[in-house]
Amino acid sequence: MTALAGPTHDRGITTLTLDSPANRNALSAALVGELADALDACAADATVRAVVLTHTGNTFCAGADLTAPPDPHVLVALMRQIVALPKPVVARVTGHVRAGGLGLLGACDISAAGPDASFALTESRLGLAPAVISMPLLPRIDPRAAARYYLTGERFDAAEAARIGLVTLAAEDVDKGLAPVLDGLRKASPQGLAASKKLVTATVLESFDQDAEDLIARSAALFASAEAREGMTAFLERREPAWVL
Repeated sequence: MTALAGPTHDRGITTLTLDSPANRNALSAALVGELADALDACAADATVRAVVLTHTGNTFCAGADLTAPPDPHVLVALMRQIVALPKPVVARVTGHVRAGGLGLLGACDISAAGPDASFALTESRLGLAPAVISMPLLPRIDPRAAARYYLTGERFDAAEAARIGLVTLAAEDVDKGLAPVLDGLRKASPQGLAASKKLVTATVLESFDQDAEDLIARSAALFASAEAREGMTAFLERREPAWVL
């Protein structure tokens, strides 16, 4: 059973749909591998001008799949692949995004979120930290907002996500909001898109190239800790962890 629905094509736009309802489109090893393969295919296909990444169900991505997690190097490679892809990647979000899912979202070049979307960086509540996903997130979002939401794990809506730079736009109708964006991408030349994307992603790619190994090591140390074991166990058992006051 695949975690990614078959791609669809419309006038140069290829849509890839996260379709793993059993785990709320969590980042499993299977989903990460299938998405990486699909992005490779889009990069090699001259008929693809841009990629839209969307989802089935009420969740865009619930974060890392704690029951079948990908190798952290593979997850980092997927995020970097999106950032470095020579074609724009546009996120279409109509549901919830949590933890590692924000890294996937942050790696995209343009994103739109609807009124039912919600966002939260919940790692601190599990004894963890948003380590590797900081590479696409911190260069893009407001520093004061990053401090608040990294530390508190609070949930916020699409309007706030747009205000802090996590998404490009919030819209009552996501498809209407994205229509001029996709039309603009269709009018741009492939060379122009690739060269322009290099300019706006340079800082993000620098973070990947300089910080990836350190952040992977930090993440691994946190996952192996007693506090994280308690946090993840409490999450899976649907109870409060021991430290909650």
